[in-house]
Amino acid sequence: MQRTAPLPHPEAPAPGSVLPSHYHHCYGCGPDHSTGLRSRVVVGAGASVHSTVELTRDHQGAPGLAHGGLLSTALDEAFGSAALLLGRPAVTASLSVDYLRPVPIGTTLHIHAYCTGTDGRKVHLSAEARIDDPGAAPVLRATAVFVAVGFDHFARHRTP
Repeated sequence: MQRTAPLPHPEAPAPGSVLPSHYHHCYGCGPDHSTGLRSRVVVGAGASVHSTVELTRDHQGAPGLAHGGLLSTALDEAFGSAALLLGRPAVTASLSVDYLRPVPIGTTLHIHAYCTGTDGRKVHLSAEARIDDPGAAPVLRATAVFVAVGFDHFARHRTP
């Protein structure tokens, strides 16, 4: 199938809008998760978002460094927010991360995630992440494919 250029849904929040948490106990964005990432997501131009995550001692793998799986979680959360701008819920089908440099705790991770195209139910996404200075060299690069689902997907697959 041919990929089409992604456009935000006409009712998507405007660039500069802060996206609220979709679930207060979400590990990625929930304010009520005691050790979660608590990512802050701001809508960017087109179908893109800018996400920031404060990396703390709770997020380390090796002493003083952020856990790689946690970093992929931060990217996944940003991808989900960017995909949601298209106006339909979507879930991760695949995620690929290039770890370019170690990421120390005590830093702020700045993620720019954006939709690169759609193909039927598939949403293709890319991202880069930097620490502390949004203009610094990338520490992570990632791509993902999300698949659009209906809201019933979440009810059908959750623990009762």
